[in-house]
Amino acid sequence: MFAQAATAHAPTAPFRGHQRLAEARPAPASFSPDQPHQIAFFEANEEVYAQGARANALYQVEFGAVRLYRLLSDGRRQISAFHVAGEVFGFEADGHHHFFAEAVGPAGIRVFRQPANEGNWRQTLDAALGALVRAQEHLLVIGRQNAAERVAAFLLDMMERQDNAREVQLPMSRTDIGDYLGLTIETVSRTFSKFKSKGLVRLANTRTVEVVDEAALRAMCA
Repeated sequence: MFAQAATAHAPTAPFRGHQRLAEARPAPASFSPDQPHQIAFFEANEEVYAQGARANALYQVEFGAVRLYRLLSDGRRQISAFHVAGEVFGFEADGHHHFFAEAVGPAGIRVFRQPANEGNWRQTLDAALGALVRAQEHLLVIGRQNAAERVAAFLLDMMERQDNAREVQLPMSRTDIGDYLGLTIETVSRTFSKFKSKGLVRLANTRTVEVVDEAALRAMCA
């Protein structure tokens, strides 16, 4: 499954149709260029690592998207984060993973199995701090009072992570979005439809949302 980064190349044909999110962005630079790594390819819903597994690597999304989640005691799933092209995940404080990591769709992921050294500690620290900031922002989002505020904040976040592109690619399903925002799939779908009827967004398809009135979405999150 792994290919050495030095010989890595564009994904073969089965993956080409699933790279729209990555194609809109520059190819991600490694967060630690001098660190040896491999590239692993994952199918949709394939596990990258399991909750409780030993944490012996860091991961950077090359293309596609990854979700981090935990199963609650009643069987429900809580998604804690999505990671898109260029973003790093897998940071743990105690040597074990506290969430499952799973490919949302076909994805390519750089796997860094060597610990950070003096030559790349700055890049590693920056990546860890970036992940921490996103986690803090997610807590603010799910703490909002209503569904419209949560979905608006989610759309703006995805827009910013795609270089402020007006046409936002959503590799995740409505169910994924609901599990991330603490909403039902029906509520997520109704909220998107409401945004569309008010002229705030256009829905090209279930995975592409064009932001028409960014100011109105930001006003909801103020």
